[in-house]
Amino acid sequence: MNTTNTDWNTTAYGQVSFEDRCALRHRVHIPAILRPSGERGFNTVVVDLALAGFCANSIQRMHPGNRCWLILPGLESLLAEVVWWQSGRVGCAFEQLLSPIVHDNILVRFRGDGVFRCV
Repeated sequence: MNTTNTDWNTTAYGQVSFEDRCALRHRVHIPAILRPSGERGFNTVVVDLALAGFCANSIQRMHPGNRCWLILPGLESLLAEVVWWQSGRVGCAFEQLLSPIVHDNILVRFRGDGVFRCV
């Protein structure tokens, strides 16, 4: 297996448990709501987005392995797992990869300045 191309980690059942760190990431500025499991959601800004996950501002400490839901404007909530938290930023892996069509539509709607566009 060529580990230089991917950094996938898998569970004992072979399912993806963490995001591909080599996946193409897009810098964005998307106002959203992040809701940790068992807690109230809070306003956040998603600062990068990939098919496998995202990075967002997090006013509260989030612990690796915990689940959370990301709510982007106009979309259903997206289940994710916290991979890391550091200095007010959280990195999460989506439970299911985003569809490339959904991903591209998000990028069209948010060009990096936080301005929402209807398409």
